Amino acid sequence: MSLKPDYNQWEEIIALIKESVEQEQHELLLTLLMTPDEREAMLTRVNIVSELLKGDLSQRQISQMLGVGVATITRGSTELKSKTAEEKAVIEQLVLKP
Repeated sequence: MSLKPDYNQWEEIIALIKESVEQEQHELLLTLLMTPDEREAMLTRVNIVSELLKGDLSQRQISQMLGVGVATITRGSTELKSKTAEEKAVIEQLVLKP
């Protein structure tokens, strides 16, 4: 018997989430995998990306609106800057509400 975890790569987790979406069980899976604090952090991160993409507020204003430190906003900004124009376009379609 080998002591090895079933999931070893980030891509395997993405595949698991994709499968849960296809089976319409993603809410069950994500709620199981994430604590309430992690779900709140995810909500904050999505709002950070959304506000950065909109570009209407400064990082300080986003920080005040969401109740997080400016460094948290800066990390989101840095990650967003690392994406290609095509990736940013996809993220905008996913994140920004019409």
